[in-house]
Amino acid sequence: MNRRLLRLFLGFSAFAWGVSVFGVFASWPAAADALEGLGAQPIAYDRMLDYWLRMASGAFALIGCLYLLLMFQPRKFEVIIPWFGGLMLVEGLILLAHGVRLDLPPLPFYADTSACFIGGGGIIWFSNRSRNETEKEHPQISSQHASPP
Repeated sequence: MNRRLLRLFLGFSAFAWGVSVFGVFASWPAAADALEGLGAQPIAYDRMLDYWLRMASGAFALIGCLYLLLMFQPRKFEVIIPWFGGLMLVEGLILLAHGVRLDLPPLPFYADTSACFIGGGGIIWFSNRSRNETEKEHPQISSQHASPP
């Protein structure tokens, strides 16, 4: 059960990051309209902004792919899964600090920050519970991962 819930949180995080793939393929007017719909002021076209949009969107979408990989093979990657939960929590802190500093409106600020804290917290919580569950079910596996004396 814990592994299923871990997969749920990993899938949620994959979606939260992966939705950025929109910015890789959207036309500049469509991307600017979407950003304005989220509260940005009108954005004039700038080649460097267009480039940075694609760069950031691509990086975020690839991070989403990593969460998807972790979701499909949690046992294989159980050692690094808590790190990816931590990554979500750190990103949540960054968003919280700068969202408050910039006095941003609730949407998308609250949603982004909440997604990071909920996703990261769930990943860390259920990765630990899943690992403990595996160790109880298969003590020989946990002894293989133990450090030498």
